[in-house]
This record gives sequence, structure tokens and C-alpha cells, in this order.
Amino acid sequence: MDEKYMQYLIDTVTEKDNLKFVKEKSFDFYKTHTIDECFDAAVELYQSKYFQIQEIGVFLCGYIGTQRDDATAFLKNVVSQHDSWKVQEVLAMAFDIYCKSKGYEKALPEIQEWLNSDCANVRRAALEGLRIWTSRPYFKDFPEVAIKLLAVHRNDKSEYFRKSVGNALRDISKKFPDLIKKELDTWDTSSKQVMQVFKLAGKFVYE
Repeated sequence: MDEKYMQYLIDTVTEKDNLKFVKEKSFDFYKTHTIDECFDAAVELYQSKYFQIQEIGVFLCGYIGTQRDDATAFLKNVVSQHDSWKVQEVLAMAFDIYCKSKGYEKALPEIQEWLNSDCANVRRAALEGLRIWTSRPYFKDFPEVAIKLLAVHRNDKSEYFRKSVGNALRDISKKFPDLIKKELDTWDTSSKQVMQVFKLAGKFVYE
């Protein structure tokens, strides 16, 4: 990483908490460098003490993920362990960038893999990255696929992930209330975990 460029980032990016600006800087770097240069830069940027610069590295991994498997592995195995919720939000956005680049239907195996991860942050990144699910290509035409992918996690061990599941299903219910009701009507709500998701998902369905 060029020292002058790193100093430029420190002087410009770290003065503000502007996610749009951070994303623009990462995309500019991606468009003007090779894939290998982007990955090397991403790893180095992620080591910065400034979260805004770390986020540029996270975004870069999203942009190059379809061409470097180790970039998506870095997101999944390293970035998911970050203790900043701001960086976790960017992780979700980076995963969506990856899915969009690959094509959401073709990315289904990776989406399922992330949703089934043992790490709650990885599961949440996949879920939150694709919200609103039925506004995304493929899922827009096949909302039932999105519903099934999400609904299976209604009894997840993580409360904050279950809330994300319920909220994501509620999003979908605004356009597809009948499909959500059909799904929810099959649930056994005897456990408090499932009931929590049921209440969130059915907010607009059972009014």
C-alpha cells in the first residue's frame, strides 16, 4: 500500500462517519487496481486502527469476492469476528455486493452456507445484507424461496438473529402477505423463540 495513499485516507476518510464516502473510496480503488492488488490492500487496510479505513478493506473483499475465494473467506472468517457493529453492517453490505456480482440465484449455495454458519454475525450478515429480500433480483420473482430460506431459522439460538429473521419476513409480508401467512400458519409457536419471530413476522398479516 502506497504510504501517500494511506495518509490520504487518514486525512479524508477518518474525519467523518460517512458510509457513502467510504464505499465510494473502496469502489474507486477497485476500479483502478488489479484483483490481486485489491486483495492485498483489503487485508492491509483492515489492519488500520481507524474503522472507516477498515471498512474500505471490507468493501473491497465484497467487490472482488467472485474472483478471489480468499476474499469471501476473509469476510466470513475474519471480519465476522470484529467487535464493531459498524463494521458488521459493512460486512452485510459486502456480502450483498458479492451476491449481486455473482447473481443471486447462482449465489444461493453461499447464501445458505452463510445462513447456516455457526457464527451469528455471519448468519446476520447474509440476512441483513439481502434485505429487503424480495427487492433483490431472483427473490423478487421467487419470494417463496426467500421465505423458506429465512423461516427455517425461526428457532435460532441467537436472539438478535431471530429478530432479524422476523423483521425480514415482515418486510416481505408488505408485498406478499398471503405467502407469509401461509408459512406462519404452519409454525408450532409453543416455544418462546418461535413465538418471538412469529410476532415480528406477522405484524402486518394478523392485524
